[in-house]
Amino acid sequence: MPDGDSRITSLVQGLYQPEGGPRVDFRQPVGEPALAAPDSVSWRVFKNPVSLFVGGVTAVILELAEPRVRSGVWEHSSFRTAPLPRLKRTGLAAMVTVYGARSTAETMIAGVRRMHDRVAGDTPAGAAYRANDVALLDWVQATASFGFLEAYHAFARPLSDADRDRFYAEAAPAAALYGAIGAPASVAEWEAQLAAMLPKLERHEIVFEFLDLMRRTAILPAPLRGLQGSLIRAAVAITPPAVRAVVGLGREWDLGPVEGRFVRLAGAAADRLPVKGTPAVEACLRMGLPADYLYR
Repeated sequence: MPDGDSRITSLVQGLYQPEGGPRVDFRQPVGEPALAAPDSVSWRVFKNPVSLFVGGVTAVILELAEPRVRSGVWEHSSFRTAPLPRLKRTGLAAMVTVYGARSTAETMIAGVRRMHDRVAGDTPAGAAYRANDVALLDWVQATASFGFLEAYHAFARPLSDADRDRFYAEAAPAAALYGAIGAPASVAEWEAQLAAMLPKLERHEIVFEFLDLMRRTAILPAPLRGLQGSLIRAAVAITPPAVRAVVGLGREWDLGPVEGRFVRLAGAAADRLPVKGTPAVEACLRMGLPADYLYR
């Protein structure tokens, strides 16, 4: 019988490693830096699986509100037919981008860009899109940074204004590799980008289809599955109010005070629990740091 630590390790690793997909060794090559440094805000934020789930849902809500991004995601990915493997692949890509050795991250990102080169089409309204369009890449990068940062700040550990700006700035090297050369480098730049994008966003039933998929798909390990609905409402709670109004996420999506407390307790607990075998812990060991370096 596996001990408690082994069960926790299996549960958390299952969130990132797609079945039958590539297995990334975050301990290799020994000593090779990642795109972000171990003392970065990014390494602190991305270690937390609770806030990553919340922030990832927020990011997708924002992405699907943009018609060209929505068409690209919904028509050229397996989100609708196989949401769980798709989410795990996305999660693994985020882990490699932040914690993977630089050579591993650069190779993976180059593969993503080649794949995106084949993604193009027209929205139902006739607007042309390409997945590697810089403006769309900038929006996707901006929404991801916003979602992960705000979820961590709200439900794991509050961050200072300086750290929030650092988080956006730290994403620049990886964002440039993806082709997002105009992604925001501060909170102020994110707010300006959101204001510029807001007139282009629109309500669409695909947003609600996505949220229903998130609710029905068994994403979290069985012991945490009862929290899944609350995490989805937490994601809506940190979505900018102006965007909620545009896409029609009304009060029925509000996070109640009691379940909000549970989400914060879960986020705070995850922030203090180094789990053997997870990308954050393995990356610390690769760099010669203690396994609990990010959890002190």
